[in-house]
Amino acid sequence: MRLKQLEMALQRLAGFPRPRASLEQYQTPAPLAARLLYHAHSKGDIREKIVCDLGSGTGTIATGAALLGARQVKGVEIDPAAVAVASENAALLGTRVEFIVADVRDESITERLIPCDTVIMNPPFGAQKAHADRPFIDCAIRIAPVTYGIFNAGSTPFIEAYVAGRATIDERVGGTFPLRRTFAFHTKDFREIRVEILRLVRN
Repeated sequence: MRLKQLEMALQRLAGFPRPRASLEQYQTPAPLAARLLYHAHSKGDIREKIVCDLGSGTGTIATGAALLGARQVKGVEIDPAAVAVASENAALLGTRVEFIVADVRDESITERLIPCDTVIMNPPFGAQKAHADRPFIDCAIRIAPVTYGIFNAGSTPFIEAYVAGRATIDERVGGTFPLRRTFAFHTKDFREIRVEILRLVRN
């Protein structure tokens, strides 16, 4: 499957029925999800691998990994309503993804996710709660040797410091996150947020 085909397929997927600001629920844009997945695929980290999507939301990235030939895909999401939509999205594209309703801060989830070859994730940026991405990073490093995550542009130095001694950032790919007015506190109908896709390799 080519990059454009993957992007077009992911654009068919439904978003959050009732997005919650406290969880920073924004559907991962299809172009950005496809870019992360295709990059991971090109590095040999998707096809025939066991892949976990932390904070899987409505399943965009998880479903994309299944489309690219992952051997097994699991998605972890705290919101049951989002998981219901994710399951429908996976079925819509003819893929099999196991979605688990759980909180990544609960370390007992680790046993249900191991073995895992690759983590893919679009964690909260921390706009509503500072350092909201840290539990996702911690879980990712525990369960997989390689992680791909979407973070605010400029986050690299902070994440490098946070994972020091546990993991190394060996690649960074720039991108944009188109953000449409979703919540009452948004003042613009549309804006683009600069992001970076980071590849973390566990030490």
